[in-house]
Amino acid sequence: MAALISLLTVISLSLLITRIATVVLALTGLSRESAKFQARSAFTGVGFTTNEAEQVVSHPVRRRILMLLMLLGNVGVITTISSLILTFLNTASNQKWLVRSLILGTGLAVLWVLATSKWIDRYLSRLINWALHRWTTLNVQDYTSLLRLSGDYTVMEMEVQPDDWLADRELGELGLRQEGVVVLGIQRENGRYVGAPKGHTHICPGDVLILYGRLPWLNELDQRGADWTGEQSHQKAIAQQQRNLAKQNREEAEDNL
Repeated sequence: MAALISLLTVISLSLLITRIATVVLALTGLSRESAKFQARSAFTGVGFTTNEAEQVVSHPVRRRILMLLMLLGNVGVITTISSLILTFLNTASNQKWLVRSLILGTGLAVLWVLATSKWIDRYLSRLINWALHRWTTLNVQDYTSLLRLSGDYTVMEMEVQPDDWLADRELGELGLRQEGVVVLGIQRENGRYVGAPKGHTHICPGDVLILYGRLPWLNELDQRGADWTGEQSHQKAIAQQQRNLAKQNREEAEDNL
């Protein structure tokens, strides 16, 4: 039974590690789906040759993250296989073998539900983001030297999912500029690129948006669903941006004195 508990614990930690790596890679400018794919590929040791993989290895922060994932992944795979063997090796009777198989199946099913839950993904991602900014000094801004970014302003890619708040709506309808978010470009799923999109530009699932704004709000926007909470988050972001603008205006007035 101890080996079974160890096995489920290792799998849980593996899921948590890849989730943290996904958030960190997304902070470097990768879209969330790309970050998730690269994190899982590195952790499992599956080496896919893609343009995204080339972008990852050419970036020093991303490269260090993937090297650590590869190391942890090798340890995790060995531990998982060892625990799985020990779980059933010491099972003398068919009844005990059946009970342990049932426990293992139930545990894996629960972990699968937790790993695929959008609600858990949303709040866990926010918690990881907060922890990274609270306890690390990780510099992941990829376009700092080009755009002379400072503070918490950044540029990042965001892939639009079918159930996102952004999906199947016109850019002008969203009012992202009221939130302090600027859409610099849109990479369509068919390969076409829309630079400096207009208000009538339609955002489709599968599009990758290149966004400029404050990092906390971009991360929140990436997690924003198409339900009533999405519109609530939009209004909250507008109110926060209005406070930011008021503060900025006061500071500029003081500078002009």
